[in-house]
Order: sequence, then C-alpha cells, then structure tokens
Amino acid sequence: MEEFFAEYAAMFNRSLGDAPDIDAIAGVFASCFIGADPNGVVCGKNDDQFRAAMAQGYQFYKSIGTKSMKIVSLEETPLDDCHSMVKVYYQALYRKPDGREETIDFDVIYLLQTTDERPKIFAYISGDERKVLRERGII
Repeated sequence: MEEFFAEYAAMFNRSLGDAPDIDAIAGVFASCFIGADPNGVVCGKNDDQFRAAMAQGYQFYKSIGTKSMKIVSLEETPLDDCHSMVKVYYQALYRKPDGREETIDFDVIYLLQTTDERPKIFAYISGDERKVLRERGII
C-alpha cells in the first residue's frame, strides 16, 4: 500500500502542474465509489463526469495556492484477503494570498479492494477540507 499511495500522491503533485493525468488518477478508483465527510456522503461513478470534476478540483487546488502534498505516514488494516482499510496522514503545502507558506496536516481513510494484485479505492472518508482551508486563511 505504501507504493500505491506514494504513486497516488505523486500523481496529485504532477496534476498541480500544467497537464494533470486525469485518466491515471481515475485508474486508482473502482468503477463506483463512496466519499464521505462531515457534510454528507456522495456516491460516484468512475466516468467522464468524475474525470471532469477531478480536472475542476485540480484547477481549484492550483487557484488557492496548493504547492504540494506529501504522505507523512500510513496505517494499513487488512480486512480480509482482498480488502484493506488504509489511513493516510498527509501534509499539504500552500502559498497564501499574502505570499506566506502554510502547511496543513490532515488524514483520509480509504477502503480498497485488491484483485489481480492491483488495489482500487472504493470508499474514502475525510474531514471538512473547506472549513480547515477557511480557518487557516487559504480561502
């Protein structure tokens, strides 16, 4: 899982550049998935609408000064032979509107299914990202 999430973080960081590889990022998700945060639960399909939303999301991250995201650590809990829960601890670096840099630590819990030796994210649980970004003066 460390290699899987290291590549996921690398794809995120590359997507902050000029040419996000939306297809590669979509490739880490199952054909359908669930996302949950304190604002609710979203059921999504890995389709063209999802890819368009990801492209908009990376534009948003760039627009608010997101410079990079790195994995600090992760904790994997095997659930059975082909399912795992992985809690990933991230640190994101932002350039605030006044030019100062700000780091924000956060974590996301992922549920993954591994078939044919390739993990796929089918659910994730995160905190209220927009609230933290507002509190920290990023947006």
